[in-house]
Amino acid sequence: MNKTSGAVVLLSGGVDSTTLLHFVKKELGVSPVHALSFLYGQKHVKELDMACEQAKLAGAETHEVIDISFMAAIIGSASVLTREGGEVPDLDQIAESDRSQPPTYVPNRNMLFLSLAASYAESRGIPDLFYGAQAQDEYGYWDCTNDFLSAINAVLALNRDLPVMVKAPFIAMRKVDVLKKGLELGIDYSRTWTCYRGDTSPCGTCPSCVERKTAFEELEE
Repeated sequence: MNKTSGAVVLLSGGVDSTTLLHFVKKELGVSPVHALSFLYGQKHVKELDMACEQAKLAGAETHEVIDISFMAAIIGSASVLTREGGEVPDLDQIAESDRSQPPTYVPNRNMLFLSLAASYAESRGIPDLFYGAQAQDEYGYWDCTNDFLSAINAVLALNRDLPVMVKAPFIAMRKVDVLKKGLELGIDYSRTWTCYRGDTSPCGTCPSCVERKTAFEELEE
C-alpha cells in the first residue's frame, strides 16, 4: 500500500477535539486533514452538529460520521452517556474514589474509535491518527493516558506494511491550556458542545460542564 500525506483526526465537537482539529490543520500545517466522528448510541447528537460546523471552519478535506450506534446495545447500562444508561450525575454527586473511572466512562470507546479510525487511515495510506486525549482536571479515563497511547501504538506497530501512529498532543495538558491554544488559533468555542446532557442549553453541573466552566474561569484570572 502506498503511503500518502495528511492525517485523520477524531472529532467529537467538544473543546478538546475541536482544538485538536484546528491545531493539526493550522499549527502543524498538516494537509489534507480528514475528520471522523462517531454515532455510538449517545443520548444526544448536539456535539455532532458542532463537529460538522467545526470541520468546515477548520478546512477539513472530509468529515464523515460513522454509525456504530449498535454500541449502546452492547454496553447496556454500563455508561450513563449512552441511551441505555441512567441519568447523568452532577460532578458533586460522584464520590472522589469513583472519579478515576466515573459512570460517564464508556467501556472501550476510545479503543473502538481508534481501531476503526486506524482502519480508515491505513486503507487510504494515511500515516497519522490524532485524538484529543487530555489530562482531565476533575476525573479521568484510562484510555486517555500515556500508558494507553503507548500500548495501542505498540499494537499498531505490528503492521507489516503501513503502521498507523496514534498521536495525542494534548495528553499532558490541562483544559485551561487547551483553551489557551484554541483561542490563539481563533476558535469560536460557542460553536462547540461539552455538556453530557442534551438539553437546550448546557446544564453547568455535569462533570464535563464543570471542567469547562472552571477552565474558562482560570483564563480570566
